[in-house]
Amino acid sequence: MRIIGLTGSVGMGKSTAAAMLRAMGVPVFDADAVVHRALGRSGEAVGAVEAVFPGVSESGGINRRALGARVLGDRAALRRLEKILHPIVGREERRFIARARAARRRHVVLDVPLLFETGGYRRCDLVIVVWAPPFLQRARVLARPGMTAARLAFLRTQQTSDQEKRRRADILIPSGLGRAVTWRRLHRAIAQS
Repeated sequence: MRIIGLTGSVGMGKSTAAAMLRAMGVPVFDADAVVHRALGRSGEAVGAVEAVFPGVSESGGINRRALGARVLGDRAALRRLEKILHPIVGREERRFIARARAARRRHVVLDVPLLFETGGYRRCDLVIVVWAPPFLQRARVLARPGMTAARLAFLRTQQTSDQEKRRRADILIPSGLGRAVTWRRLHRAIAQS
């Protein structure tokens, strides 16, 4: 089974690429979805996050905006949060891969925003990086609810640069040329791997 890493900086079109891969029948592990569940109502990380960041829970889950405000610009706080969340994501990823192996899947995709930053690329046979020009990335990100230029700037400081991700990629998928181009390039990448 080939393990394909899928990554890209915020606003580059990675989620769209992941949805396309699912539509092609490729199993996709979504690290962000695991985090959302872990922080959601009765999620496995709620108690630990509330203990480290008192006052961020509500209605049995974590208020993500309140939590974001606590870690924005504070690298030490972000590291404490990652120590809670990364083991949960890692465990779920291993379960996903085990199920795919048992089902004799030819490929799986690990959709992991911090694939390079966490060393996750080492578990992959191939890494696909989705990218877009900086002006398009900025427009996409700032159109999201609750996003600000300051938050985008902080997110960029936490990620490997776009240039470095593209340099380290096995396959580059541009997302600013239209969905049809993205679909064709992804389809070719899967067919050739």
